[in-house]
Amino acid sequence: MNVLHICANPRPVQESVSKQLATAFFMRLAERNPDINVTNVDLYQSPPPFLTLPAFRGLWQPIIEAGYKPTTGEYNAGAYSRSHAEQLKQADVLVLTMPMWNFSMPAIMKAWLDQVIVPGATFEFEEGGTIKPLHHIQKIVLLIASADEFKEEDPRDGLTRELRATFEFLGVTDISIAWADGQHGHGEDEAKEHKDIATETAQDIADEVSEMAMPVEPQA
Repeated sequence: MNVLHICANPRPVQESVSKQLATAFFMRLAERNPDINVTNVDLYQSPPPFLTLPAFRGLWQPIIEAGYKPTTGEYNAGAYSRSHAEQLKQADVLVLTMPMWNFSMPAIMKAWLDQVIVPGATFEFEEGGTIKPLHHIQKIVLLIASADEFKEEDPRDGLTRELRATFEFLGVTDISIAWADGQHGHGEDEAKEHKDIATETAQDIADEVSEMAMPVEPQA
């Protein structure tokens, strides 16, 4: 099994609750199944460019306009997209680690999504506009921290709802979330309690991913 981990947090792990959730997740995963292959991508070390007009034309215009041939400049503008979309296509499980900023994901994560969720790379349009996935991702794991507290289906949550919509578009509906909310302004004891619950959730999700990688015993 291949696990792709995309991290969108510039803070060091000792200052980042979302990174601490990731540490707990991957430590448990390694304990349960050390044979799982993990690829780590720190977006602040390998930043995605914003989708420029040449890149957009190179990636999308052949879908919009039959017979369109990207120019050399348009093709070159899609280099990041091609390499990172290929990483995504090799993954069985995708783990996204990030804080919530301004009720949504960090802009660098959105920029990465715009580079990898593109036709001809991770999906294609079939007749009638239906979507055919070109990946084999089975599960999405979200490891999130936020300053404020959020209830289930909170209308202020522009992070998990957008990610659900994005990956359901690609045919992935198995999405698990470990969310340490209330990390600032709610008292140290309450913040620790929320963090501890999220850490336990992250470890439970790691157990689920480990079980997915176990070979299925043939029935007698």
